[in-house]
Order: sequence, then structure tokens, then C-alpha cells
Amino acid sequence: MTNYEAAWLFLELADRVEVAGDNPFKAVAYRKAARLLEGLGEPFAEAWAAGRLRDRPGIGEAIHAKIGELVQTGTISALERLRREIPPGVMDMLTLPGVGPRHARNFWKVLGLEDLTALQEAAEQGRLRTVKGLGPKLELAVLRAIAQRDAAPGRQLLGLALPLARDLRESLARQPAVERVEIAGSIRRRAELVGDVDLVVASEAPEEVSDFFVRMPSFREVTAQGPTRVAVVHQGGLPVDLRLVEPAVFAAAWLHLTGSKEHNVRLRQRAKERGWQLNDYGLTGSGFSLPEEEDLYRALGLPFIPPELREDRGEIEAAEKGELPALVEESDLRGDLHVHSEWSDGTASLRELREAAARLGYEYLAVCDHSRSLAVARGLDAERLRAQRREIEALNAEGHPVYLLAGVEVDILGDGRLDLEDEVLAEMDLVVASLHSGFRQEPERLLARAAAALRHPHVDILAHPTGRLLGHRPPYALDVPALIELAVETGTILEVNATPDRLDLCDLHVRRFVSAGGLVAVNTDAHSTEHLVFREYGVATARRGWCRARQVLNTRSLPDLLAFLAREKGRRFSSA
Repeated sequence: MTNYEAAWLFLELADRVEVAGDNPFKAVAYRKAARLLEGLGEPFAEAWAAGRLRDRPGIGEAIHAKIGELVQTGTISALERLRREIPPGVMDMLTLPGVGPRHARNFWKVLGLEDLTALQEAAEQGRLRTVKGLGPKLELAVLRAIAQRDAAPGRQLLGLALPLARDLRESLARQPAVERVEIAGSIRRRAELVGDVDLVVASEAPEEVSDFFVRMPSFREVTAQGPTRVAVVHQGGLPVDLRLVEPAVFAAAWLHLTGSKEHNVRLRQRAKERGWQLNDYGLTGSGFSLPEEEDLYRALGLPFIPPELREDRGEIEAAEKGELPALVEESDLRGDLHVHSEWSDGTASLRELREAAARLGYEYLAVCDHSRSLAVARGLDAERLRAQRREIEALNAEGHPVYLLAGVEVDILGDGRLDLEDEVLAEMDLVVASLHSGFRQEPERLLARAAAALRHPHVDILAHPTGRLLGHRPPYALDVPALIELAVETGTILEVNATPDRLDLCDLHVRRFVSAGGLVAVNTDAHSTEHLVFREYGVATARRGWCRARQVLNTRSLPDLLAFLAREKGRRFSSA
């Protein structure tokens, strides 16, 4: 048993201890032990036998005994007992985003739910919220996750697949036989929904890597195993494909396994025109040394094409003309212009949000809690908005490097009016308008409501413009080209909502809007400090939409942002 396999067993033990409701300090200790075992510079069994683990921090007598049990018997009796006690379906609940061991324990012990089917029924009936510590938000998260899996079998949100791919890459990268490992496929292109996880490994000992990979406990099935390819199914249902290649051809394999089929066909045509053959083993007949992707593109007469653009949507032609855009980077963002606090349905205080923004290196953060009509989200009326503004002003007076903007996410009502009076909106630093109801109205009515908000002099940003929830709710029946045209005309920012199940605007709409002269804002719509990192997915969507940094409002410095917002709406884009 390798160190990593031993670590995985301790991580599983920690999860099961929490699900069972045992002493939570045990789970913490088991996770610390797992990290120590992963980082050992020698086989854990040898270190245990020689007594070198006794003095390591985090290895007490109880854990030392469990490691010894693992060395001597190949298992841990406490883990085997919990495997018998906890129904398998309860552990399956942990594959749902937002569901942790404590949630699973409540579902099982309090509500008697033993599998995902029972969990879905309970969420639909509103029974989860009857348990202390659970609520409507968790019910919605559970239903969204299950609906997404049902609506797109074998397909997963980028926001769920990318972290999984990174975890697998990190585990492989620690293996001595692995010279290089990278993520490929639609995840590397940052597609909003992906069908599988593609990984490419360079190794001189592929059999050793293959044997390690299939033993990883996060897989429920091995569907293929050979010296060049391993295919497995993750416990969450997503297929994982591992390609094993010689180090000399890694770049060609990575290129081949990243691009869309159409993009790769175009590259092979260029190679053929030059009398060469391009495949996942290299550029046959070229005579070039091609250690990196950049070298392959250069040999084909092209500059490097970012993975997000490799969809055959004009990137080859733009590259030939030297017109590929310098795409926006995550590091270009100076702030977030749509977050929620505990004043409405967020979980963090203003001070906590500010500190989280500082850790991301931000200059500003716009607090845009819901307006009064969204009662389920504890929306704010004029009085509470003004009270919140006073708290924001007091925090800004402290001279903290992150400046808080007093904003609001105002509802667009069914007749097109906004949920707050003009005099209240005029007091705000930033106004975000959103459709949160009436989704089934006729397309003309929906467009008229959105248009009223776009024309409103105080509305700066239209949030999640099409209202879609990936795998759960389709976009509104909205004329998006007409919406884009009017947003450009009125100088209204359209949001790229970075929440993984929104990514709204989508990449195609982003490209159309910025090409027409519009500006987007990449916002997280964060409802907790942890959600601020969703910016990664919003930036990825903007990049897939060929978006430059200057076409994203929140890449501007605070003085430039405030100057932009101070301009009359109709002149904003012309002077941008």
C-alpha cells in the first residue's frame, strides 16, 4: 500500500466519523494524519516499523495504533465497522456540492434518508428545513445538484468538474513515475458543461502510473486499463480518461486532447498543406523539436491560441492575421460589483466580506443586497438600505484598503417598474437590476421589462440577464440580440454572473456584446465569502467570449470606476 492509499483511508475514516456523529476532534485528527502520510519522504510502513512516526506532530497513540493496524492487516477496524454501519447511499450524498458530512448525518439520523432518491423527495417536500441548521437554501442546492445530474447524465458543471480534475492532477503529480501531468479536454477549454475529465501524463513507466491510478478510492468503476489509456468512473458519476504518453510527445498529445474536434481538424489541414501529419504523437515529417504547444503552433505558422478559444469560431483566421485578443486574466479584476451580505440572504457580515476581498487583492467590493419585494431573501426597503449605507460609510472611514460601495440588487417587477423609488436608487453608489419572477411571461413582455430597466437612468448593471440555471432552468424566452443592442444604446453593463450554475451571460453572448461596443462586469453574486473565488469561472466565460481586460468594467481602478459611474449612462460606452 502506498502512502497516498493510506492517506485516502484516513480521509474516508474522517468523513465516516463525522457522518456517524462521533467526536468531531477525531475527524480533524484523521485528516491531519492523512496530510502527514501523503507528505512522508519514505514508505509509511517502513517509518512505522522503525518507530519514526511516534514523534511526528499529530501522531498520537491512537492514530499510531491505527497506522500499525493498517501496516499489519491492510485495513483499519474502525473504518470497516463504519462501512458496515453507514448505508452506502448516505456516503453518496457527499458527492453533491454543498453537502458535507454533518448534512449527511442529519439527513440520515434525523430524517431517516438513506440514498439520493429519498433525499430528493424530502427536499421537494420541504422536509429538510424542518431540521435545525438546515434551510431552504440547502434544499434548493440539493435539488439543483440532483436536477443537473438528471438533466445531463454524464455531464457536469465546470465548477464541479474542474476541482475534481485538479485534485486528480495533484495526486498524480506526486507520483515519482510521473514526469508531467496536465488537464486537457473541455475542462481546459473551460466549457460550461463537461462530459468527462481528461488528463495527460508523461511517464517512462506508464504501467506503474496506471496501477496507481486505478487504485484511487474515489473511483467506483474501472472501464478500461492499458499501457496508454485508463478509463474510470468517479464516484460522482463523471468519467475520467487518463492518457499515458512518452515525455517526448507530451505537447502533441496535450494539444490534440485539448482542442475541439473542429479546431483539431483545422490544425491537421494546415499540417497536411505543409506535407506533414499532425496527430497526438507529434508533427510527423516536420523535423522540428516540439517540446511545448507554442512550438507546434509556431511550426504551423500560428501564434499560440489560448485553450478557451479552440472551438473553430474564427480563432484560426484571427491568429493568421495577428488579431487574437489579449484575453482578460483573473489577476486583472480589481473588485466584484455584485455580492450579498447578511443584511439580506448572504451569510457574511460587511466586515467579513471586506477581509475576504482583501485576501484576493481587491480594491473595492459592491454590496448589492436584494430589494424589498424578494421577501424570501429578506430584501431591504429604503430604511434598511440607508442603515446599511451608514454601516458601509463607517467601515470605509477606517481607511481599509478595500472600499465598499453601497449598492442594491433591485427587482424588476412584473410590469417593468423597479422595486424601489427613484430617489432611493439615486442615493446608491451602484444599482444592479434583476428579473427574479415572471419567467414564463411572453417574450415581448420579458423584453419590455428588461428594456425598462436598461433605459432607467439609475440602473448600472443588468444581472444574470437570461436567468438560466445550467441543468435546472433554461434561459428566459428573451430576445437576447435585441437586449444586447439596447444595452449598448443605453450604456448599461451586462453581467457575466460567475456562479457555476449560471455563467450568464454565456460566452457567445459575451462575444456579441463586447464586439458591439458593450462592457461586461464579471461578478460572483457571492452569498458567502467562499463564493468570491467563483470569479475564476466568470473570467473563463469572458475569455471564451474573446473578452479583453478593457472590456470588463471591474478591471478598472477605484477612481476610474467611480468616474465611469458618475457619467451620464448614454455617454459611458462612447467615452470608455
